[in-house]
Amino acid sequence: MPMKSAAARRDEDEDDGDVAQDGALPARRCALTAFMIFVITHVILMIGLASPPKFVFDEVHYVPAARQMLGLAPATPQLNPMHPPLAKELIALSIRTFGDNAFAWRYPGTVLGGLAVAAIYLCGLALFAAQSPAIAAALLAFFNQMLFVQARIAMLDIGALAFGLLGIAAFLFAFRLRRPQFVLALAGAMFGLAIACKWSGLFPLLTTLLIVGLIKLLQHWQTSFGDPQPTDWYQPEQWPQLRWASIALCLVAAPTLCYLATFVPLHGLSIGAIAEAQRRIFADSVTTAIAGHTYMSAWPTWPLLVRPVWFLFDKASETDIAAVVLLGNPLVLWPALPALAVCVRDFVAQRSATAFLILTFYLGCYLPWALLPRALSFLYYYLPSATLASLALVHVLMRWPRRVMWAYVAIAMLGFALMLPISAAFIGTTMRTFTRLMLFQSWI
Repeated sequence: MPMKSAAARRDEDEDDGDVAQDGALPARRCALTAFMIFVITHVILMIGLASPPKFVFDEVHYVPAARQMLGLAPATPQLNPMHPPLAKELIALSIRTFGDNAFAWRYPGTVLGGLAVAAIYLCGLALFAAQSPAIAAALLAFFNQMLFVQARIAMLDIGALAFGLLGIAAFLFAFRLRRPQFVLALAGAMFGLAIACKWSGLFPLLTTLLIVGLIKLLQHWQTSFGDPQPTDWYQPEQWPQLRWASIALCLVAAPTLCYLATFVPLHGLSIGAIAEAQRRIFADSVTTAIAGHTYMSAWPTWPLLVRPVWFLFDKASETDIAAVVLLGNPLVLWPALPALAVCVRDFVAQRSATAFLILTFYLGCYLPWALLPRALSFLYYYLPSATLASLALVHVLMRWPRRVMWAYVAIAMLGFALMLPISAAFIGTTMRTFTRLMLFQSWI
């Protein structure tokens, strides 16, 4: 099938109304689309949310901690001190609003899941400068199955994902701005909220600092390519008025302030108490060795979907079960691996800015897990990189006619639909269907 040039794809986008005649994206239409993606995703995620009406997997840790914040549990000892408070505060707010029930525990995840999908759409707009590829990326992110499952359980990872992706989206828009300070500060604030949900939210912030630092260092050395192109990942004239002081304010001070502000409802303005909270998080989450777990998996296996995490497996009868497994849609996440390889080629051979940014954030959210001294790790730690992988898929799919991209989205949706019986407890399934879906022994 013939590939299309970038100019041809851009002309096709203009003909379909994706971009304005001057090449600029219509801001009002993009904002409306992002809002509609959020609303539709949010509503879909709420369907059957209260099933099962009991704790699922790590909800047993986070819901009691949220109850304690509301005074519904003894104040001491502090529950779940090994994680920052924001995601648990959101669960507590939901319990106060909707009551202490399964719907309330999980409702914040549906909001954050909707924000995460909308954020991928915004990332797509920043990278591809067209509506259709951005929407396709958002759909593929939703159909990867991981996001759907993680957004329907009262855990912390969906919060770190949503705010982290919003921060990445803001940075991608700032990447080609001459005066990016305001948007960088917005990105920094979002990264701070991501870290306030779970410390793994630090990874995209560190990746952003690495990108900015590398570009400013190359500019300091007055480096330039021999045959510069407008699509190069590095431009000597990029951010002409961005100083190190501004970088520190936007990407260090802003995230720090937003992060620390989330501790005030628990500890007030006590510097000592907030500092002690940081020590506890570091000691419990980073340095403490934890015993093994049935569903633990090593980080090199995550992209291959070797070992899923079973959140729920209830036998309603000898033939019927209610199951929730975080596995990942193989029709999305396995093809993402060769797509990432194409991004590597495009970055090396063509110095593609799009390929560079996709690769850097994918690896920046994934590879740090290889360095952490933790004995216990799970597939859901791969969630941010798995979600960003949809951008790599669209980057490759844009080389062919648009119908190929939408055909692939349809295939991904089919895989997602086939996995629904083991993704949502309210649907239920039979042991026969369960056995057919478990392609490998390691999935059980």
